[in-house]
Amino acid sequence: MFAISLILGLIILVFGAELLVRGAASLAKRLAIAEIVIGLTVVAFGTSTPEMVVNIFASIENRNDIVFGNIIGSNIFNILFILGISGLIYPLAVQKSTVWKEIPFSFLVTLALLLLVNDSANNSLPGCMLSMNDGLVLLLLFAIFITYLFGIAKVESQDQYQVKVYSVAVSMLLVIGGLGILFAGGKLCVVGAVGLAQNFGLSEKFIASTIIAAGTSLPELATSSVAAYRRRCDIAVGNIVGSNIFNILLILGVSAVIHPARYNPAFNVDLSVLIVATVILYLVMFTGKKHRLDRWEAGLMLLGYGSYVMYLLYLR
Repeated sequence: MFAISLILGLIILVFGAELLVRGAASLAKRLAIAEIVIGLTVVAFGTSTPEMVVNIFASIENRNDIVFGNIIGSNIFNILFILGISGLIYPLAVQKSTVWKEIPFSFLVTLALLLLVNDSANNSLPGCMLSMNDGLVLLLLFAIFITYLFGIAKVESQDQYQVKVYSVAVSMLLVIGGLGILFAGGKLCVVGAVGLAQNFGLSEKFIASTIIAAGTSLPELATSSVAAYRRRCDIAVGNIVGSNIFNILLILGVSAVIHPARYNPAFNVDLSVLIVATVILYLVMFTGKKHRLDRWEAGLMLLGYGSYVMYLLYLR
């Protein structure tokens, strides 16, 4: 039963991703908005919906390992695995603004989270916590990020790709329908994957950092893979960078406001892996062909994710 749920979810995800990419690319052309903005907003937020739903329920139920493991694990999966797969499908050219602004901002956001959760100066909070005040700080940073996106939203797209343009109504229908299908597929995948993992007696932290994290990131995987296949590099990369920023600032911010979460210091290793992965993503923009993720670099990122999973398996 769990295996059927997982396979069915994967099929649904691919179909939803196809609709979402078609609608997003059409909107970018029709509204004369740069595709990177669409990727960083509509697509990134939409594909982060499963993480949001999982974290809201985890916060309400006080399942803190799921709260942090889902987001940190998802972000690692996004960079090392999804961009690795997408880069193998097609070398991903990245805009200068992404290299110099969005990727560094994603790094700073991750570093800020590391500092916030390890701040025990407030004696009213025992041990390491992501407090309500920390959540408000994250939401403030999210508001700054959204303001920045509005600032670049009117940039004319310079892309020369041939994109089928639908009416605004049809484009929005494709986007909304794709997001809904992605959400349903992601939920099926998580239910199936978690059920299979629990049958093997794995820890909640391991399940959260791998099975749940990968499961809730399957919409990003499907969307970026389809975008790479269709040569929509800005959507493929913007989806991942935007999702990582959304995951930390919006989802963890909302989670902390709903219920302050006790932080397990064991996640410091995972956060360090995420920081290193983000730095690697930045550095590969200057190796090989400039501002492009080449196939050999994508392969190395996949090997990096495999090493991370092996490390988690060793500690489980």
